[in-house]
Amino acid sequence: AAAAMRTALCEIRDGEACVEMDNGARVQVAIRRTAAGVRLDFTGTSPQQADNFNAPASICRAAVLYVFRTLIDDDIPLNDGCLEPLELVVPPGTLLNPRYPAAVVAGNVEVSQAVVDALYAALGLQAASQGTMNNVSFGNDKYQYYETLAGGTGGGRDGPGADAVHSHMTNSRLTDPEVLESRFPVRVERTAIRQGSGGGGRHPGGSGMFRRLRFLESMTLSLLTNRRRVVPFGIRGGQAGACGINRLIRADGEVLELAHVAKLEIRPGDALEIATPGGGGYGADNQSLTAC
Repeated sequence: AAAAMRTALCEIRDGEACVEMDNGARVQVAIRRTAAGVRLDFTGTSPQQADNFNAPASICRAAVLYVFRTLIDDDIPLNDGCLEPLELVVPPGTLLNPRYPAAVVAGNVEVSQAVVDALYAALGLQAASQGTMNNVSFGNDKYQYYETLAGGTGGGRDGPGADAVHSHMTNSRLTDPEVLESRFPVRVERTAIRQGSGGGGRHPGGSGMFRRLRFLESMTLSLLTNRRRVVPFGIRGGQAGACGINRLIRADGEVLELAHVAKLEIRPGDALEIATPGGGGYGADNQSLTAC
């Protein structure tokens, strides 16, 4: 694994990237070639946050392993040897290496996405993907449910992004509508690709998706999302993808625009509508991408 990683690192160039999240915190990374391999320095990343958008150092390490493993086009064992040529610098007290008792529930599901986007951008390989898992949870004394929603992936050096897929750290599938509606007091009114939400470019970003759930009982709803304020960026002249949208449509027709993080009480007849972000585009429309 270490040998395969060293071979892949031969094509890596120095680069830097900074990714902002909706709460204003930033993930910053500088990638530098060294005699021993590659140094990834996260100095400049925001201090740990008062909210739960912090990621333990293990999450940062896992995101690095994920990104650099995708650079190896061989069937190799996934083990610590993959990280042997990589030097990680993650300053303590930052949102990627917080000190106790920092809250970290959004670290694995949201901050990790910013780390991956920053690494691919610094490597010059891929524009931003949707950058969030779009975490939706609701329940009451009888029912509890949780799902994550797909979105667009970023256009890359080798081709366009994909539409309405789980990307990077996301690895869950939606419950079948028939199962969801038979077991929970909700109705799935719409699930569709959000056409046109990907950023334009030589290799455009993928589109996000629409999701509308109608509630038949009173519930408590929680949302943990990102990229509702900060757009999924394009790189090398590519355009940004569309931000996500969270909204609640009350039974009486009132529409409430929701922030990237929200908790509220749902009444019978209310509907939750989410439009997930698209991916950023890679390269300008008239730009040759024969060389990266």
